[in-house]
Amino acid sequence: MQDTPQRTWRFFRAGGFDQVRLDTGAELLAIGKLNQKLWVALACPTTGLHFDAKTLALIDSDKDGRVRAPELISAVQWAGALIKNPDDFLKAADSLSLSAINDATPEGRAILASARQILDTLKKLGDTISLSDTTKVAEKFVETVFNGDGLIVEDSAADEATKAVIKEVIACVGSELDRSGKPGLSQAKVDQFFAEATAFAGWWQKAETDAAILPLGEATAAAAAAVQAVTSKVDDYFARCRLAAFDPRALTALNREEKEYLSFAAKELTISSVEIAGFPLARVAAGQPLPLNEGLNPAWQDTIAQLSRAAIKPLLGDRPALTESDWAALLARLAPFASWSAGKAGATVERLGRARIRELLAGKAKEHLAALIAKDKELEPQFAAIATVEKLLRFHRDLHLLCLNFVSFKDFYDRGEPAIFQAGTLYLDQRSCELCLTVEDAGRHATMAGLSGAYLAYCDCARKGSGEKRQIVAAFTDGDADNLMVGRNGIFYDRKGQDWDATITKIVDNPISIRQAFWAPYKKVSRFIGEQINKRAVAADNAAMQKLTAGALDLEKAADTGKAPATAPPLPKPKLDTGIIAALGVAAAGIGGMIGGIVSAFLGLKAWMPIGVIGILLMISGPSMFLAWLKLRKRNLGPLLDANGWAVNAKARINVPFGASLTGVAKLPPGAQRDLTDPYAEKLSPWPKVIVLVAILVAAYMLLNQMGFIYDWTNGRLGIAKPAPAATAPAVPAK
Repeated sequence: MQDTPQRTWRFFRAGGFDQVRLDTGAELLAIGKLNQKLWVALACPTTGLHFDAKTLALIDSDKDGRVRAPELISAVQWAGALIKNPDDFLKAADSLSLSAINDATPEGRAILASARQILDTLKKLGDTISLSDTTKVAEKFVETVFNGDGLIVEDSAADEATKAVIKEVIACVGSELDRSGKPGLSQAKVDQFFAEATAFAGWWQKAETDAAILPLGEATAAAAAAVQAVTSKVDDYFARCRLAAFDPRALTALNREEKEYLSFAAKELTISSVEIAGFPLARVAAGQPLPLNEGLNPAWQDTIAQLSRAAIKPLLGDRPALTESDWAALLARLAPFASWSAGKAGATVERLGRARIRELLAGKAKEHLAALIAKDKELEPQFAAIATVEKLLRFHRDLHLLCLNFVSFKDFYDRGEPAIFQAGTLYLDQRSCELCLTVEDAGRHATMAGLSGAYLAYCDCARKGSGEKRQIVAAFTDGDADNLMVGRNGIFYDRKGQDWDATITKIVDNPISIRQAFWAPYKKVSRFIGEQINKRAVAADNAAMQKLTAGALDLEKAADTGKAPATAPPLPKPKLDTGIIAALGVAAAGIGGMIGGIVSAFLGLKAWMPIGVIGILLMISGPSMFLAWLKLRKRNLGPLLDANGWAVNAKARINVPFGASLTGVAKLPPGAQRDLTDPYAEKLSPWPKVIVLVAILVAAYMLLNQMGFIYDWTNGRLGIAKPAPAATAPAVPAK
């Protein structure tokens, strides 16, 4: 994609790169001709932004949850062709004069006619249509019985018979939501229902024409159910009888041994006890038929009685016992029914029964439903016309704002209205962080956002009472990180002004500023010394407590035994080790010499001593500041937005001055009166001042001594001009 040579684009520089200006309607409509290498972003998500979600959904033509550059260009071109003056887009108004609609094209004339029809429907005078007008008409249209969505609801039918059919169809095959929010039927659902009904009727037709399938008519199903309930137990019984005929020695085991009865005989038994139901149906013997009345397992008596009534007697005749051949004959008589049942079709409509299904198939129910759906679809163009007018009004209001946060990041860098990706402001640690983003996928966000080089605090936010929760990430770009830690609480204000309780759950540590980096080494040393002192104090306290505990135990033991506690032997007097003393002296001399050398070298600078102080500070803080400078130069917005689904196309840097504008540090307002008297201030000890004064006097003495003033004063020569040094005669070379 290349720029046309006729257009002269205008750019502004912010964030370390050039961004296109979109200050006129013509520039906005020409973004499709701007090389996409110069766009700041190439895609953005349709959620998590302070932007109208419905507008983004209309631009997102492929409905993948992301707005891409071609989709934005297409939206701008479509809306631009329907507005006479492209500068109207800069007004960002949600109303539009009918005279502003371009009626030179067929689509423009159709939209203009629809807009007039909307105003007539609302009986609104004037020639200006607003977004609220289209919303009101759409709501009225949706509430009507026929609303153009191709779905019919129960109220769509004028007669009770058709209403009953709609209700029955929904009960069998389900529904789809109509624009009114009521359950409705589409043509696909109607076709599905009648296809199932036809299959169910054909399935029953097969049974009714084949006498073998229903040998007992309607009672065949009950007979088959009775047989199915005992099939496994009856098969088990006859198998045991055959095994007993094969080997009589197995008879006792086949009938269960006496010890198995003893395992549950002591319990309170019921006829349906599991232990009893697991025994054979009757006493097993070689060639023994199954008794149907006497000698049955009590747990199965009722089930066998139902088998006899529903299947054996109607199909085989009345008999006291069932032989194995009779059982095989019974299964054979019911086999066609079992096969037919396994091939059941149209089960979703079975609840209506055969008679009702045949009634619906024989009547005109399907044609009536199809006619109602067609009638509803006839109104689809009217609703589409309303939707098109609404789409134009939304694009008229929102496209310029979106481009200022997509093609360029003007809203972000001009520090006026916040950018659409800024979720609100976090107040925490006497700071206000304006660069706060919504986090939808915390895992992915943490992976990408760390590459931004910014100091980030992830916060869980909640609103009491409403139960709402959200997660944000805030960038701290000014101040220090001394009091920022997981668990700290603050208040987050979203773009609607609602307040949320915010708690830091994770921190991505990066430099905040060069000022912070300057003091970092000293703070680390101070922290280290404090930790060491605390560690030594804790160790000493523990040792003291151990001694006190041991002494208390000795006293308690002495009290129990009635004897005085043993007196500890006196500690031996320490002996002085001359070698150690000599070593300590040498060490002290060395340290003193080193300090004296440093002080002498420092005092030797004389007038250059301030530069020496600066050099020492730079020697300590310089590496930390240099590393911070390198990282702050790389700090950019891109990874933060990429982690949220954007496709940022530029290195949108956040340098130190711009970062300072994104995080406000607490300051007293101009003209504020300040009382420096703190009634609860701690009383300061005079010793620190004395030590500082002594150090200053010693330093002054050493400086004056180095410069010779102390020598002159002690010899009475202070104030006497010193003689000029004698000229040194040149050396005469030897002959």
